[in-house]
Amino acid sequence: MSYFITGWANLKRIKANAGNFNTMVTVMIAARNEAERIHLTIEDILAQDYPKHLTEIIIVDDHSTDRTAEIISSYADRGIKLLELNEAEPLNSYKKKAIATAISISTGELMVATDADCRMGPKWLSSIVGYYEAEQPVMISAPVTFFEEKSLFERMQTLEFAYLIGIGAAFIGNKRASTCNGANLAYRKDIFYEVGGFSGIDDLASGDDELLLQKIAERFPGKIGFIKLREAVVYTHAKATLQEFLQQRRRWASKSIKYKDKKVVFLTICIWLFNISLLVNMGLGVYKSCFFYLFLIQFLLKYMVEFVFLLPITLFFKRQRLMSLLLLIQPFHILYFVYVGLMGNTKKYIWKGRMVK
Repeated sequence: MSYFITGWANLKRIKANAGNFNTMVTVMIAARNEAERIHLTIEDILAQDYPKHLTEIIIVDDHSTDRTAEIISSYADRGIKLLELNEAEPLNSYKKKAIATAISISTGELMVATDADCRMGPKWLSSIVGYYEAEQPVMISAPVTFFEEKSLFERMQTLEFAYLIGIGAAFIGNKRASTCNGANLAYRKDIFYEVGGFSGIDDLASGDDELLLQKIAERFPGKIGFIKLREAVVYTHAKATLQEFLQQRRRWASKSIKYKDKKVVFLTICIWLFNISLLVNMGLGVYKSCFFYLFLIQFLLKYMVEFVFLLPITLFFKRQRLMSLLLLIQPFHILYFVYVGLMGNTKKYIWKGRMVK
């Protein structure tokens, strides 16, 4: 955990650009059955303070069965381009197909990906491009958080999600990019094609973010950045039910079998085994007190280092009050981490109403 704490601290805060931009940007979204919220996302993107003549917006409808495509089309007169997927053969990775299709017709130098249920402030795009023009990375991972929580369960997810975003940022801060989130991700178009796009990772439904990042990191080590600016934050929603939450995390875990950096895989396995040992020692503690004492030491150590790691991250997101939930989350986090580690790589899962792997 000291590795992650140091990595987060290593990230630089880049001052916002004064407004002299010259980068053509393509904002791209893959959308499926997002009629309830996609108009809010589109309005937020249209309200960006980034120059309109340097902005292209492409939204790909992934076989929606609701009014998603109709809603997107209603913004055509405001510059929104709609593409509709129409494959003859079934795919396993529709989202990657949607993104690759958008890139193939784009005119931008910098591809900026987000999701159809996300919200962002008016300086979101300018902060990303400002960082890009100042630092010249080939790829940018940017912060994502949950908001508008309606229950204790959703607030717990927000804290745990901050942990995941922080780990991805910390890896980048230590010059070893490994994880990111596709709801807020940018990369150069020419780099996408130079690494072969999604070739080699298109057999998995998920992975349009992390697995692409790892392909780029392998070819361009040290050239991936994380933008540590609040203006760059994208907001989305936690899952309302435990079933939806576990499905999402199993999907995320399914990508681990394709990780290229074996040191990262080893680290992940070590963290998983540590959580296994917590459960084992707790169980053995029923029969022998020394194991229970060992469990308490491990549990306290886990809580303390995660508190030190998470505090500056929650401060960054201005959600430090969530730290009061950290102790409550610990038992659930141990159980879910072990469960997802087992189930994420062994079974298919449902995503956007389709059974995929």
